Amino acid sequence: MREILGRRRRLLSQRSDGRPELIGAALTYATEWQWPVLPGVAADPEGRNRCGCPDPECTVPGAHPFDPGLLAATTDGRMVRWWWSNRPTAPIVLATGGKAPCAVSLPALPAARALEALDRSGLRLGPVVASPSRWAILVKPYSMEQLGELLYAKDFVPGSLRFHGEGGYLALPPSETGQGEIRWERAPLPGSASPWVPDVEAVVDAVVEALTRTGVSAPEF
Repeated sequence: MREILGRRRRLLSQRSDGRPELIGAALTYATEWQWPVLPGVAADPEGRNRCGCPDPECTVPGAHPFDPGLLAATTDGRMVRWWWSNRPTAPIVLATGGKAPCAVSLPALPAARALEALDRSGLRLGPVVASPSRWAILVKPYSMEQLGELLYAKDFVPGSLRFHGEGGYLALPPSETGQGEIRWERAPLPGSASPWVPDVEAVVDAVVEALTRTGVSAPEF
């Protein structure tokens, strides 16, 4: 019980201002769950909806790697502690693929309705990450070949679906980005080692069917 409570404290610890402590969450992801993470670029302090990177047209402000780059992602607790000790408000970015989870994301409104349909169908889901604009369902790692075969076999795939696979990334809670707060829509069970996640086939099949059956319009963004 002590170990479980310790993990929960590190994942949900708070700063003196009441906001979640990013370094505790980053250490949990990296050292306990073995998810490679790195600090994301901060949002522009002069405009929260803009990114601190050099790209004025950045579509994921404050929610992507920049310096260091994605290849620096690590599970080394010493490196993670050094990063967030020096950049305590940096978003936590997961390098998807490899031994880490991948993700399937879609716009927030159709995602909420799709998850309701998936619950009614009895499909077991793992953690779901939510931003104000998009939700991401974590899935087991998959290859590009596996994904290509899966999508090729379908008559229709909503263009708003995005796939965060090998070489991709995803901002994790409790990060603050230019898009707003990153939170758990479906949180991992407290004290779990590495959270269980479903196969990508089951999620894509169920999401496409749910969107089609419920008539949800999933806009192209």
